[in-house]
Amino acid sequence: MKKNVMVFGLIAGLIVSTLMVLSIARCYNDPNLEHSMLIGYASMVLAFSFIFVGIKNYRDKYNNGLITFGKALKIGALISLVASTIYVIVWLIDYYVFMPDFMDKYVAQALREAKADGASAAELATKTKELASSQEMYKNPIMVVLFTYMEILPVGILISLVAALILKRKPDTPLSVKTA
Repeated sequence: MKKNVMVFGLIAGLIVSTLMVLSIARCYNDPNLEHSMLIGYASMVLAFSFIFVGIKNYRDKYNNGLITFGKALKIGALISLVASTIYVIVWLIDYYVFMPDFMDKYVAQALREAKADGASAAELATKTKELASSQEMYKNPIMVVLFTYMEILPVGILISLVAALILKRKPDTPLSVKTA
């Protein structure tokens, strides 16, 4: 099971990390790019499709075509954890080495969007305070790691749940024979 989890977790992690780096680089240079969050989550779903492949591979090749919901969920969650860890590591490198001013640009863009959406002065003040708080928390590397895991891991867990429900397969239970 370990090899299966590592192989499919690494594949998913490489895909989601590569797409994240490309997407962030594009958005970083063009902050007015629409739908960047949609692109980010779509890339996560694409990468996490390897959860289905990993569970099915384990079920069919290593477990005689059978797998319980719990075992499938465990495999999916572990694949998600491996892929998410790669994503977090790549984000840390990207953020600290290549984009140390990311949060400044993010806050400025969020405030521009709020103004464009017609936010009142009070709403803008509240939004500014919330963003300043987030920006301050993002100065702590542990918070960066936690926020990044919170961004990706729930998507992987959700896909693991769906995959486990779809791919579970128990052996046919024979009917008990009653003797008189």
